[in-house]
Amino acid sequence: MGGVPKQFRPLGGYPLWHWSLALAEALHAAGDLRECVLVVPPADPGVETTPPPGGVVPVVRVEGGAERGDSVLAGVRAASGAWVMVHDAARPFCSLELCRRLQAAAEASGGAIPLVSVADALKKVSGGTVTPLPREGVFGTQTPQAFFRERLLEALERSPCTVRDEAEAWIAAGHNLTPVEGERENFKLTYEGDWHMAELMVAPPQKFRVGHGFDIHPLVPERRLILAGMTIPSPLGLDGHSDADLVAHAVADALLGAAGLPDLGRLFPASDQRYKGARSMDLLGRVVDYVRDEGWEPEWVDVTLEAQLPRLGPLCDAMGVALDDVLRCGEGPCCHVKVKSAEKIGALGRGEALACHAVALLGRRKSPRTGEQ
Repeated sequence: MGGVPKQFRPLGGYPLWHWSLALAEALHAAGDLRECVLVVPPADPGVETTPPPGGVVPVVRVEGGAERGDSVLAGVRAASGAWVMVHDAARPFCSLELCRRLQAAAEASGGAIPLVSVADALKKVSGGTVTPLPREGVFGTQTPQAFFRERLLEALERSPCTVRDEAEAWIAAGHNLTPVEGERENFKLTYEGDWHMAELMVAPPQKFRVGHGFDIHPLVPERRLILAGMTIPSPLGLDGHSDADLVAHAVADALLGAAGLPDLGRLFPASDQRYKGARSMDLLGRVVDYVRDEGWEPEWVDVTLEAQLPRLGPLCDAMGVALDDVLRCGEGPCCHVKVKSAEKIGALGRGEALACHAVALLGRRKSPRTGEQ
């Protein structure tokens, strides 16, 4: 992966190796594990290798070597139990259940490893030639791998330090090995793509809130009709202290309601002369800033405009684009505008007023520790 060694990269707010230590803590708490041996880089590696405070499992720290085999040998020598499980610090998602299946299988046969079937079609490339390979009976090997400690120690001491895993040394020594079904989630973080997948798996859940906004204004002569910041050709306009853009008002109140903030009338009161004739889309922009200051992000806004006259249906898409420009949701449009006729019922049906409803969805990430951002 390059850069900081992957075992010390932060995953979900913790160094990657802490996830394996947490597995050891859980096994110890359940009575399934006596101690944890951490095989760490040589002195002064420039990274933190001290277990975090608050742990209960006894921890032994020992320096590793240049090759995997050297490091595993040092760890097995430092262990005190009759049985050992050797685990990669780059596999953060191993389950307690897999460990227990491996323990049971190893105690029955002397050694056990987790295997997963190969799902991809296999090819061998040599000298520019691509040759298909059968995948039947081919499996990927995972960790932890469980063994009777003394036999594993003997096998490792007789094997070259370049063995790719402990099972190779175990098989070379002539010992029986029991396969146990592994877990797809227990993948090893080797490439950047693996890291991105792991980040998605540990990302805290997203929190959502929904807010509703509503506004209604009378139609009067000698006023411009402004909707979503657009001036609409009409002999009548909406009456109000600001520019009376009830689409902007309804969307603003929906956002404020979802964020738990005061409504538009309290933030920008009609009694304040600063807002007389104010452009409501500018006020909506300020509302978006307030919402983001509270840690929320607009995800989607649905607007329903009630109007008998004038005919506004052809302008829906343009109004949505204008709202998108203010909300700045990021990827793609996030506002949907539609118009409904009042069916000639009431003041709206007589063309005396316009009304608008808006529903806003806000989202934010929750912290796994506090439940808040």
